[in-house]
Amino acid sequence: MPLDEFDLIDRFFRHCGPESCNVVLGIGDDGAILQAGHTGGNTEELVVATDTLVAGTHFPEHGDPAEIAQRALRVNLSDLAAMGAQPTAFLLALTLPEADEQWLSGFAQGLSQAAQTFTCPLIGGDTTKGPLCISITTLGSVPRGQALTRSGARPGDIVYITGITGEARAALDILQGKSRAETNTENHLLARYWRPEPRIAAGTHLRGLASAAIDVSDGLLADLQHIADNSGVGAIIEAGKLPLSKPVQTLTSHQWALQWALTGGDDYELCFTAAPGLSSRIDACMQSIGLPATAIGAITHGQGIVCIAENGDAMALETPGYRHFGV
Repeated sequence: MPLDEFDLIDRFFRHCGPESCNVVLGIGDDGAILQAGHTGGNTEELVVATDTLVAGTHFPEHGDPAEIAQRALRVNLSDLAAMGAQPTAFLLALTLPEADEQWLSGFAQGLSQAAQTFTCPLIGGDTTKGPLCISITTLGSVPRGQALTRSGARPGDIVYITGITGEARAALDILQGKSRAETNTENHLLARYWRPEPRIAAGTHLRGLASAAIDVSDGLLADLQHIADNSGVGAIIEAGKLPLSKPVQTLTSHQWALQWALTGGDDYELCFTAAPGLSSRIDACMQSIGLPATAIGAITHGQGIVCIAENGDAMALETPGYRHFGV
């Protein structure tokens, strides 16, 4: 059976190199956590995350270079958000087919704007020639012992999702020429694809409240499965509780809007879990930052994710989300 990306990591790279007392958390989460000593009088830990975006796989090859840069940094910062970390700086490794000055000018402008927006300076990196590929390593900080991870969910915890999922998947149909919509609707959906909002404020506010968290990059169900696997639990999702995008429903049927919300990916919302007794504090926390978080299910004993349709039947989905090398 062919390896998918997660099997590949487990088999070949999970135990690479010696153990270190400076590594608080290694491979298997949205980022690694390292001891970082004292910063400003408070004991901090360093969170490090890396993502690679390949032209034709993670973004259209002939997209606007400024928007490509915005997307590249934002999706990497989303990993820090999922860990409850505050961005500090980032590194860029850029592979280019040629040194096109016009393309580079647009890319640099978009990257600088995103860096300014999230107060996260570029501090180094590398450039080389080859097929267009963007690798970014983000650095962030979190108070010691307060990072959010994928491994803390417990049976009975409530499953939440911030914002709305499915809009980036709808935007992909527009980018691929499969759908058209009214101009304002298209602009809204395309902005959700090119400029996803890393939920940094939500992540930092959820410290001490969320038992586990992950950002939705590969699809809600696929990413919730990572929480379940790392925590040794299962989950039930009630599809009727999932907020659906009104713009998406102007493009497609209710059934497909629901499918995209469950499996579409690229929305970079936070899926997190928390004990039932914390629901009022969760609501107040999210209200304080102006971001809705919807309770959509619960953590269970056992394994696997069960998605219940609005009629009470278990839903049959072709795939829970995206995987590199998957079949």
